[in-house]
Amino acid sequence: MMHPFCSSVLSFLLMASPLVSASVSNSFKDCSHFFYMQTPPAGIKGTSPRKICQKFADNLRYATLYDSSCRLPLYSAYIFKKTDGKRRIDTPWMYEPQLVSDNESGNMRALPLTEDTPPLIEDSQAVLEDYTDAVEYRRGPLNPDVFQSEPDDKSSTYTLTNVVPLFTDFLDTSWHPYLDTIRRRLNNFCHGKSFMVTGVTVSGATIKRDNRDRLAIPKHVWLAYCCPRFDRNSPYEVRFMFPSYGGYALNEQTDHSVVEVPLKTLESFLKSQTDTDSDFTIFYKGCVSENIFKKKRDLTRVSG
Repeated sequence: MMHPFCSSVLSFLLMASPLVSASVSNSFKDCSHFFYMQTPPAGIKGTSPRKICQKFADNLRYATLYDSSCRLPLYSAYIFKKTDGKRRIDTPWMYEPQLVSDNESGNMRALPLTEDTPPLIEDSQAVLEDYTDAVEYRRGPLNPDVFQSEPDDKSSTYTLTNVVPLFTDFLDTSWHPYLDTIRRRLNNFCHGKSFMVTGVTVSGATIKRDNRDRLAIPKHVWLAYCCPRFDRNSPYEVRFMFPSYGGYALNEQTDHSVVEVPLKTLESFLKSQTDTDSDFTIFYKGCVSENIFKKKRDLTRVSG
């Protein structure tokens, strides 16, 4: 029997939530530029979904659909920046004040360096104490700093509204190597913006603290990219992975490698894992190659 905590996060159905505050709005309007064609994924719903325009140092950095009842991001959407893959090691973990109070500013803030996190923060989102006794898990960012190049963009990924609990072995042996493969591929063959969405499915398992369910544990973690302008002369083994491709993996302790699949296959897989309607899509119209349009324009010029 599925645990009642956060169980309805499994349904993928786009609906408005009356619980959303004025600051964390029910719209990604202010940060729609992080989505391909300014269109968020269609059909993802959590129990209490909050649409967060993630803001750091007074600039918008990426977008997150956050489920407060599960204290878990369902996905983060961001733009990949060509990068050497280095991590930041000096950034403190932050929280999202917009989830705490309607009157708070949009900038994420460092978590207080006290033994007990203030209740208003703890009630609305994950805190560091939730991970203290969860020794098998590490904080896994959906928008990883290794996909960003500017220091402030990297720093902005260190908010607990962007991370999910992933098994340490899975992170080290499967997910991190996969992210490095994607980083190299997009560095080498994507010539324009690459729109990214990284998300999770949820099994019903939880991390507890003081005998209370605190965090939903992802069953799967998945990633999709959309690069409309890419190198048409890329090697055969990667050419079919453009303009879009994806991957997913089981968040388990041993030997679960990432399965790379076409976007439609990923969407079908996610539908099979959830009770979803048939219109679930990650990218608008499945991510359309701009190379085709350019080719048509070139042919028009020649024939004219």
